[in-house]
Amino acid sequence: MPALATGAGHEPGLYELLAALPSQLQPHVSRPEDSAFLHDMFGERGLSSLVKIHERLQHYEQSKPTAVLDRAAALAREVCKDLERKADNGDVKELLKLLEKPSLTSLLSVHDTVALKSYDPELPPLPDDIDDDEDSVKIIRLVKNKEPLGATIRRDEHTGAVLVARIMRGGPADRSGLIHVGDELREVNGIPVEDKKPEEIIRILALSQGAITFKVVPAVKEDAPVKEPKVFLKAFFDFNPKEDKAIPCKEAGLAFKKGSILQIMSQDDATWWQAKHEGDANPRAGLIPSKQFQERRFALRRPVVTLQRTSSKRSYVVDATQTRTADCISLEEDDYNSGFQLAGFRRSFRLSRRTKKTNKTMYESKKSEMYDMADVPTYEEVAPYRRPSGARHRLVVLVGPTGVGMNELKRKLLISDPQHFGVTIPHTSRPKRNHESESVEYHFISKHLFETDIHNNKFIEYGEYKGNYYGTSLDSIRSVLSKSKVCLLDVQPHVIKHLRMAEFKPFVVFVKPPTIERLRETRKNAKMMSGKDDKGSAKPFTEEDFQEMVNTAQAMETQYGHLFEKVIVNDDLSVAFKELRSTLKSVETEAHWVPVSWTHS
Repeated sequence: MPALATGAGHEPGLYELLAALPSQLQPHVSRPEDSAFLHDMFGERGLSSLVKIHERLQHYEQSKPTAVLDRAAALAREVCKDLERKADNGDVKELLKLLEKPSLTSLLSVHDTVALKSYDPELPPLPDDIDDDEDSVKIIRLVKNKEPLGATIRRDEHTGAVLVARIMRGGPADRSGLIHVGDELREVNGIPVEDKKPEEIIRILALSQGAITFKVVPAVKEDAPVKEPKVFLKAFFDFNPKEDKAIPCKEAGLAFKKGSILQIMSQDDATWWQAKHEGDANPRAGLIPSKQFQERRFALRRPVVTLQRTSSKRSYVVDATQTRTADCISLEEDDYNSGFQLAGFRRSFRLSRRTKKTNKTMYESKKSEMYDMADVPTYEEVAPYRRPSGARHRLVVLVGPTGVGMNELKRKLLISDPQHFGVTIPHTSRPKRNHESESVEYHFISKHLFETDIHNNKFIEYGEYKGNYYGTSLDSIRSVLSKSKVCLLDVQPHVIKHLRMAEFKPFVVFVKPPTIERLRETRKNAKMMSGKDDKGSAKPFTEEDFQEMVNTAQAMETQYGHLFEKVIVNDDLSVAFKELRSTLKSVETEAHWVPVSWTHS
């Protein structure tokens, strides 16, 4: 049954033109990948179909065909009624079955609509008893699937009205463009909601299947917000919305782990932001606690800090006036191997402080120096960074408890490629010995100059032992980096934040011990440096050493884990070395997320 009368003839159109384009553009394409791209693009079936539809529509507009019949669907129903009287015949049965198929009846209905050019929707008549003073309402119908609608509601404290509190970016409500923040909800599927609690309304929505009809009073429209640039945050804590009692809607929450990269979609709410995981194809955002809200919660429930450290204006180790209060103060060697020495490859000049006194004033005052040292980790704005060719290498910082094997890992890196890796040469105020050379074992300077440099914040770590200062300076780091080498540095964890600057762009690796059982197996015949003098002497590991190593590692990870970009368990030294070497290779060649301020320098 032909529906349209069309004219004869056919002229080459857009479809033929697109089909011929790749061969015509071939002489102008210099790269094979460009040619492949053109062939794939113009040969795509979806594009071909769209072009064909376009040409058919153009032909329809030009020829202005008239419909032979505009009631094909009604005629088909009449034919079916007539055929039902002769249903005993096999051919009649087959034709009747064909005419009653939903696909054919839908096709005939569309045919009639096009023939009548009846494209406008049919709206129900307005009720006669409408009140002129009644608010304008909007009827919205959304089809519900397994995906949440992506909207939360609240009751206005003053008017009692049920309002749309937020629209989740990328969710069905947001994609529909029909529901907005501030809209007043009057009915859901014909059920009035003015006298219902938000929990009851949510229950109605949860039980609803298929299409859901809302009656809303539109909010006053505001000017469209200016499109903000993309903001990415690195999470410094784990979040599970199902366990959060404060979240307005657990189903709308976005779970994440420490180290996750989150793309912030909305910060309109001061308490709950909207975000999604970076790279996630799902456009729907979820709720996460805002930075300010999470900081307040952490500050209220943060446990007492048990990892002991020392403080001064910018000296990160106890000085001569503080040593009298320490239970045990000694220079320590972070190694368990025999005392292998290289130029500049000496012990870290850190002072251990073993005391059970804990810090209970950490959050009493923001002006407190101890508060400044105790970060409240929530989020940090980050951006992808790849080291440009020829640029200085990033500083590599190793952190871990005494005896975990950081020095042995540094030693293996230096031996593997001494032209690529380097270590700092420490400073000391001790007199030079006969077998020592300047700028080989140490930089030898006077005590007065050392104290001046301390006052000028030139040391990242320093300590005093037997009346002599020992320390690592910022200039010694710059010296290694200026030689186009990767500077390997191990420090106490609280020093990390003073190194986190655009100049160094530190990559922090936490070297973690295995379980105590594995320590007993792998370190049974090993020795650690006792640090009784600056030469160092080896002693076997004890059970107390193992326990302290594990406990210290746990405390470090709890308090500073948000600053660690890589965690390596030093169970087997050769395996740990391969993992470290592979990680450092990726730091040099691949993009990594760094604080956004580092990319502006």
